[in-house]
Amino acid sequence: MTSFPCHGRIDGPIVMIGFGSIGRGTLPLIERHFEYDAKKVFVIEPNLDDHTFLSQRGIHHVEMALTRENYRDVLGRLFAEGKGFCVNLSVDTSSLDIMKCCRELGVLYIDTVVEPWAGFYFDTEDNSKRTNYALRQAVRDEKARNPGGPTAVSCCGANPGMVSWFVKEALMTLAADTGRTDPMPKDRHGWARMMQSLGVKGIHIAERDTQKSTRQKKIGTFVNTWSVEGFISEGFQPAELGWGTHETWMPEDAQGHEAGCQAAIWISRPGAMTRVHTWCPTPGPQFGFLVTHNEAISISDYFTVGEGANPEYRPTCHYAYHPCDDAVLSLHETFGSGKIQQVQHILDENEITGGIDELGVLLYGHEKNALWFGSRLSIEETRDLAPFQNATGLQVSSAVLAGMVWALENPNAGIVETDEMDHVRCLEIQRPYLGPVEAHYTDWTPISERWTQFEEDIDEADPWQFKNVLAS
Repeated sequence: MTSFPCHGRIDGPIVMIGFGSIGRGTLPLIERHFEYDAKKVFVIEPNLDDHTFLSQRGIHHVEMALTRENYRDVLGRLFAEGKGFCVNLSVDTSSLDIMKCCRELGVLYIDTVVEPWAGFYFDTEDNSKRTNYALRQAVRDEKARNPGGPTAVSCCGANPGMVSWFVKEALMTLAADTGRTDPMPKDRHGWARMMQSLGVKGIHIAERDTQKSTRQKKIGTFVNTWSVEGFISEGFQPAELGWGTHETWMPEDAQGHEAGCQAAIWISRPGAMTRVHTWCPTPGPQFGFLVTHNEAISISDYFTVGEGANPEYRPTCHYAYHPCDDAVLSLHETFGSGKIQQVQHILDENEITGGIDELGVLLYGHEKNALWFGSRLSIEETRDLAPFQNATGLQVSSAVLAGMVWALENPNAGIVETDEMDHVRCLEIQRPYLGPVEAHYTDWTPISERWTQFEEDIDEADPWQFKNVLAS
């Protein structure tokens, strides 16, 4: 990329909350693609090791943590003009509270996850309250109470976020490849009916991260290609998934929800200890971790035909994540020792020697069996496309960029999820940063190519039952 289009002007301050690996990668994209007053950029980050990045750009560093007690005062002072953009890329801060405050101040807002205040993930004894279903439902309830108003984009990273746009692209691809000439649906009901008519039983958010370093992981260090704190937090939440109408079996330790959209169930075990059978283009069949994610619920909810606990149609949807090898080792060490490592390390673009982040959506159960559609971004291409991030980070930061552009173009849309946004426009903005975006069909199913030496209780009549996907 030799030239960078300007996607709009941001009037008022730009306040970034959190400056980890994603924030470090997102700022250069903001610099490239927006006009703004450089004197009105602020980064709120209490634990910044290197101040050079910000000081060289003349960016104000607010060296403090946002808390329940101070967030309104801090944001009120920074956004005193009553306009601007809040980019929340932090952990241990309530996305909902900050979102509500920004909307009251007349400020545009975006985040990549519905994050709670510090302590929530580990101090809350009721596991049902620790689910992403509960966190998401609180945001949906706020949307219902206060419709319209300043735009707040909820959960707009790679996943959740970009993958919801991929689902719609995959549906249009599947429709064309099965000889249909359906026009692109214009609303939620149209998209849900299209998915139903195509015979899609469910979706895996199927990811394989093969990025690696020559540095050997040490015992006592948790290594990852993105936020260690974020991964540990979601990995310790209960496994959960959007629950489809084709399912005839449910795990004994699974529970549903009485309130809200009722589109999901949760399982009484950590997501990072729950394995599923899945498929990605490079490795083919693989294990993934059923780590809870907002998109597992929002996609199932968005593509539901009917209402409540017994709709006419709903797809199953869940994350099936194989992180980089060092992260897998780190998880084993964490769960085996019963404690989180003291040292946490994110592999950056300078130390990664190779590999890709292959992140897409696997639509299954239809007449062509399964279709994977997604980004296959390598570390080498990432270095050419943008600075200060690895392949995983660029998939996230470029989605933040796309969400910011959409918010500027739709400033009074209220609270929105990425499923509700114009996926064509968002991918138009993001796609230059995604490397190869490809569609791959496969005849693999969860009951093919698996070990047969030990007897398993599987459903051979319907290979795509979750019973077969869940690893014993």
